[in-house]
Amino acid sequence: MSLVIGLTGGIASGKSTVAKMFVDLDIPVIDADVIAREVVEPGEEPYNQVVRAFGEEILNPDGSINRPKLGSIIFTNEEKREQLNQIVHPAVRKRMLKKKEDYIEQGEKCIVLDIPLLFESKLTSLADKTLVVFVDEKTQLKRLMERNKLSEQEALNRIESQMPLKEKAKLADELIDNNHTVEESKKQLLYLLKKWSVIE
Repeated sequence: MSLVIGLTGGIASGKSTVAKMFVDLDIPVIDADVIAREVVEPGEEPYNQVVRAFGEEILNPDGSINRPKLGSIIFTNEEKREQLNQIVHPAVRKRMLKKKEDYIEQGEKCIVLDIPLLFESKLTSLADKTLVVFVDEKTQLKRLMERNKLSEQEALNRIESQMPLKEKAKLADELIDNNHTVEESKKQLLYLLKKWSVIE
């Protein structure tokens, strides 16, 4: 039996750091963001649908999608954002499930689905356990401002555009408190993996 863990967090919560810890432990991580980029590469069906929906002005000279240009359209227009999500999300889900099945067939003991919108997109049914990487609001704000060189207001706007981490924490099976050092977080992860019988 493979244990499938749904990993999520918020912006600047340290989710990528924890995802890397899984990789370092030889546990495969299926990253929804990476797949979302793959499915809109030229030659993929969702790419054709996006170009049909948004026009060729969103393309770079080489035919690839100009992400900032597409982003500027969907961030200001709820309807367009929904339209993009309806093209991209099903394709991402399908590819994630295929990869998950492949890993299960290969006999992997544990598989991680790294999905930023795990709760918002109601994808918890894809995982056996849900794990949220948690930081308090002050830490999140400080890290985001430092990481992305943002003003406090810009950082707050980004944080507030997501489901609050406190809400996600309530919905999760387990938490990793990432307010402290990377070593602390790793200890918590190893503890959970032992508890879930993934490692000895």
